[in-house]
Amino acid sequence: MKRAIENLPTQPDHLLVDAMTLPVPIRQTSLTKGDQHSAAIAAASIVAKETRDRFMRKLHERFPVYGFDQHVGYGTKRHLDALDDYGPSSEHRLSFRPVADRVL
Repeated sequence: MKRAIENLPTQPDHLLVDAMTLPVPIRQTSLTKGDQHSAAIAAASIVAKETRDRFMRKLHERFPVYGFDQHVGYGTKRHLDALDDYGPSSEHRLSFRPVADRVL
């Protein structure tokens, strides 16, 4: 999120975030369960999930052995088994503990 904010063509005056504080020099309001209290956060959450799911379906076309189209990035047994069998793809986050544990 920090990188997304830093790359905006116009910097916002204020951020409304869901249960966190971002390390950026912009005033912000953090709402616990923000999607329940803010239509803007709820809408952003839907857009983010749909974007992620679309990305994961495309990733599945490149790396079908991982089942990205089914688990959309969550560490299901099938996904963890594929990591054990094939190792991580070029798209896996090596900093994510379940992936990192299998790389070492």
